[in-house]
Amino acid sequence: MGAPRLSRHAATRAGVARPGFAPEAHGAGIVHIGAGAFHRAHQAVYTDDALAAAGGDWRITGVSLRSTDIADALNPQDGLYTLIVHDPAVTRARVVGSIARVIAAAREPGATLAALADPATRIVTTTVTEKAYGIARGAGVDPASPAIAADLANPRFPSGVIGLLVEALRLRRAAGDAPFTVLCCDNLPDNGALLRLGVVDFAGRLDSDLADWIAAEGAFPSSMVDRITPAPTATTLALARELTGCEDMAAVETEPFSQWVIENRFVAGRPRWEAGGALFVEAIAPYERMKLRMLNGTHSMLAYCGYLTGCTYVRDVMARPDLAALVGRHLAAARSTLESVGGIDLGRYADDLRARFANPAIAHQTYQIAMDGTEKLPQRIFEPALELLGRGAGIRPFAFAAAAWMRYCLGRTDAGETYALRDPREAQIRRALEGAGNAAAISAALTALPGFVPERLAAHPVWRAEVEDALGAMLSGGMAAAVRAEAAAAAVL
Repeated sequence: MGAPRLSRHAATRAGVARPGFAPEAHGAGIVHIGAGAFHRAHQAVYTDDALAAAGGDWRITGVSLRSTDIADALNPQDGLYTLIVHDPAVTRARVVGSIARVIAAAREPGATLAALADPATRIVTTTVTEKAYGIARGAGVDPASPAIAADLANPRFPSGVIGLLVEALRLRRAAGDAPFTVLCCDNLPDNGALLRLGVVDFAGRLDSDLADWIAAEGAFPSSMVDRITPAPTATTLALARELTGCEDMAAVETEPFSQWVIENRFVAGRPRWEAGGALFVEAIAPYERMKLRMLNGTHSMLAYCGYLTGCTYVRDVMARPDLAALVGRHLAAARSTLESVGGIDLGRYADDLRARFANPAIAHQTYQIAMDGTEKLPQRIFEPALELLGRGAGIRPFAFAAAAWMRYCLGRTDAGETYALRDPREAQIRRALEGAGNAAAISAALTALPGFVPERLAAHPVWRAEVEDALGAMLSGGMAAAVRAEAAAAAVL
């Protein structure tokens, strides 16, 4: 007889923690757009802890904008799923009950807007990746973004994140209801202010009074999130069944470490997320820079180098002394760009990152991390490089990371195997590289992508020389040899 499907009525094995509250007794007060694995390993877990500690109508209505898979997995399970936490020494499982349901927007086009406009919704959280917002940094929305263009043309029936938020806020204002708090949880610098700028700009293109109302009455706190969460696989589902005794089509695997730092600005209350360890602060910027530069920047570097040297997972990167040495070098360089961060020992943070990357139980794919480079490198690599150049300090680790991305953009390994870049500007990158046959030409072509590399950095002779030197080594001798030589040179310094 097969295992029962995980649900409110299905019994789980002894030792598997169940929600510390009765899920059906709590209403939904949060809409989360982007109900993927990271959300289920992070914000939903903090909300589960908050409900257990303090109750309230704070369950989550998840929204999947494109796929129907997660709705089909979670809804038959009453929103329940297994969180599998891999410590290097032990694996633990718990059942999370904070998600009430998931809307598959492609199948229920009006349901997302209805949930957002519902006055019971007091917070909207988002994890949709950097590229999905359609925001031009510092300049509001990008009218050339397909989602933005479509929603500006048909604003009453939006399908993109910004369009949905604006139309929902318009409906709430028309009904005399207060706005919700919008809490961005993606890896964008000053993400709350950036999203606020995009929403207000989009609204202003349709109705200046609506834009003014949103700007005056709404709240867009910034937040910084951190928990390494690999994409679930068939192995994840098999492990969930082994640990719980139930079939679970929405299980996720993650690491023990979890961090959430949030600016404490909410217009209609919030869950007691601090019960799960969330830290509420007045200013997010120092924590955000720390994470973007140390964790995310190092992740990008190791992903490009690792993928091109045959390392499927981050743990494989850390098992190679040469790549592990470059990880250490990048962490040190990133740390050197940071001022003190309240409550954080940066040296210990770097040590913890190395240990997290090396966790043998976490199968985090380098190819997964390598996607969307044009969205990630500006804040992870270019900004700290510019700061160091301004001080007259060495920028080799950041130039090497940029060169590794450029080598990755060629779309083929040294053995000739091809792969998709999975970048929103992939077609533009391929056009730019046509006819570029050496390091100088490749570097110049990719540096010239509009709005990508800051002009002061692109024009700096030291930066150009360092990038071309590193890229030249990758092209002439292969990526593995370039990594070995770079690690040997770094050990001498």
